[in-house]
Amino acid sequence: MSLITLGASRIGYETKIYFRSPDTLFFTFLFPVVMLSIFTAAFSAGGNVGTQPDGTGGISVGAYYLPGMVAAGMLLSGLQNLAVDIAGEKSDGTLKRLGGTPLSPFSYFMGKIGQVFVTGVIQVAFLLAVANFVLGISLPTEASAWMTFAWVFVFGTITAALLGIAMSALPRSGKSATAVVIPIMLLLQFISGVYLQFYMLPAWMQNFASLFPLKWMAQGMRSVFLPESFAALEPSGSWDLGLVALNLGLWLGIGLILSRVTFRWIRKDT
Repeated sequence: MSLITLGASRIGYETKIYFRSPDTLFFTFLFPVVMLSIFTAAFSAGGNVGTQPDGTGGISVGAYYLPGMVAAGMLLSGLQNLAVDIAGEKSDGTLKRLGGTPLSPFSYFMGKIGQVFVTGVIQVAFLLAVANFVLGISLPTEASAWMTFAWVFVFGTITAALLGIAMSALPRSGKSATAVVIPIMLLLQFISGVYLQFYMLPAWMQNFASLFPLKWMAQGMRSVFLPESFAALEPSGSWDLGLVALNLGLWLGIGLILSRVTFRWIRKDT
């Protein structure tokens, strides 16, 4: 069988395993939906975000947090899911057994990245459906907005998946994987405009967040779902989609290199 054929078969297998894991479904697939619902219910009484001095304008709390939750879903499905999953496979001997089969690292990576992409598409479709039909959040109607959504989503999802493969080398065992990975994910979400309004964060924290891909995923998604007037709240006063693409491209390259350099069927120290 060719590398592509083996990789394609792994996509189906990995996707089935993903949906058979209750903890994975909650903490990666449903988590953005749950958090968006909580934020909408908890903070809607405070009024709209971005209102004018006379109290007019602005958007609902749910509408403001939606792009951040979309970006968080990309990070959770890719980086967190794969980092924990692959660390567990190293620990329980799965990778050692796979290393003795014709499966190549390319086909293995293809299966993992394909699973992230498939489940990510389903996740974001579910999130947007809940946002629109349950929470009453209006979605964009312009084709240009959905074109931006498409390339930010594809770029960001692949980047997150590659970084997840690379980060799986960090935990010393499968048992410690969640303790190592989840705090890092939470920190990135808090400083990147997912749980906090990014324009209200101090400048040094915004600059620090700019070193990591989630900030750029969230900024790209804000350009899709928020009114054009909200671009003035960004650090540069614009959406800077060129910088979004550049930074995601840099992180994709970093993830590709690190994932290939650090990946081993068997740990070096075993």
